[in-house]
Amino acid sequence: MSNSFIMWSLALLPWLSLFFMRKEEIKRWMPVAMFAVVLTTIIGDIGIGLGVWATRESTYPFSEMLPYFYGTMPVLTIWVFKFTYGRFWPYMITNTILDIVFNFFILAYFLPSRGIVDFNMSPFLSLPVTLLHAVVIYGYQMWQDDALLATNRLTEHNIQPAAAKPLVQQPKDDE
Repeated sequence: MSNSFIMWSLALLPWLSLFFMRKEEIKRWMPVAMFAVVLTTIIGDIGIGLGVWATRESTYPFSEMLPYFYGTMPVLTIWVFKFTYGRFWPYMITNTILDIVFNFFILAYFLPSRGIVDFNMSPFLSLPVTLLHAVVIYGYQMWQDDALLATNRLTEHNIQPAAAKPLVQQPKDDE
């Protein structure tokens, strides 16, 4: 199996699993998944700049970043939030298991053995970074929920700008 096939599979195949999720659930969790992608991209860019890892084989248009960041990771975020959000400890246990698999097996062993990535950091040091990432995106989702609730409270009271309110009917003069 070619490295290009592996990397494209990491980017595209996970998105197919969303066909098994309701559209409302995807809409509910997509913002936190996109936030996780942005945060992971920033962490990845910092890691490349510091020489923590280097991409040796890439696929277009992913020149420096792993396709995992745009496929597997956001889809896993959606699924994990679907089943664990609202219960912090099951969320963290699930993330810890997934992060151990990612850091110790995929990032430290599988991808370097295929010549895709050079990983110059101990998985024991990268694990706290990925766990902190999980805490930050959980906090982001909690913040999103508060923001959405505040918006819902405003719409419950039918608050509208003055221009959107109907004009008051003027009584007609009898002539």
